[in-house]
Amino acid sequence: MTALKDKIKTALDESRMLILGLQVLLGFQYRAAFEPGFEKLPHASQLLELVSLGILLLGAALLISPGAFHRIVADGQDTPEVHRYATRIMDTVLAPFALALGIDLYVVSRMLAGVTPGLLVGVGTTTLALLFWYGPGMWRRGRLISREKSVMKDARSNRTALKDKIDQVLTEARVVLPGVQALLGFQLSIMLMQGFESLPPSSKYIHVASLALLTLSIILLMSPAAYHRIVARGEDTQDVHRFASRMLLFTMVPLPLGFAGDFYVVVRKTLNSNAWASFSSIVMLLFFYGLWFGYMIYRKQRASQ
Repeated sequence: MTALKDKIKTALDESRMLILGLQVLLGFQYRAAFEPGFEKLPHASQLLELVSLGILLLGAALLISPGAFHRIVADGQDTPEVHRYATRIMDTVLAPFALALGIDLYVVSRMLAGVTPGLLVGVGTTTLALLFWYGPGMWRRGRLISREKSVMKDARSNRTALKDKIDQVLTEARVVLPGVQALLGFQLSIMLMQGFESLPPSSKYIHVASLALLTLSIILLMSPAAYHRIVARGEDTQDVHRFASRMLLFTMVPLPLGFAGDFYVVVRKTLNSNAWASFSSIVMLLFFYGLWFGYMIYRKQRASQ
């Protein structure tokens, strides 16, 4: 059976695969509202694109949360709870990702071929994704669960080596970094588009503030690698692990603000309502912070009792 530390590392690598695709699609969704073709869409399709953007943001919050769990709840140690939490998150987030993918393909197909073909493409895409992602797991999971339980009992008492802790915290930073960089590129290009010029000044300022917050997030996420090379000369030390863990957690403060700020801009442009834009972005912000910090602190306190 695979060692627990390798299982957790693999789970983080699989999260990287998902979140990179998700955040590239998320960048497209942010940009779509500023494309000339967006204004030609039926209002129902515009609302669906807004729903898809919200689903992807929630999915991003979920996919990044195993890093918060590992840092806050487990203090960087490899425990069965870390692996279990990461696995559950992966199981959960695939369904909304499949739904968002189906919505996007429905909107595009409807533009080309009409409502019925669009529905067939959208529903077919979501169904196919769910079939491939969940089907094999439902078929074989029962055979593996008993063996997994016995390995988890043995792994609970083992301490994680410093080398593995540093490797994992850097992997957790890499889960977030490529997607945020891609998203920043999309957000910078929006400022050069015609649709951006028609925004109210307040929305423009919020967008610029969101860009600054995403830039800060990238700087924080890249700093552990610089620290490891420049300060520690590539040596694995407790100081490197402590610094990388703090930078990862610090990143989780400005990053939701950047996501929520641009979500406000897109909602306000689509619905032409400041009230709805404010409400939806606040709800999104509360979900991010509630999951990454509120829930994790609750789990840590519960574990220490």
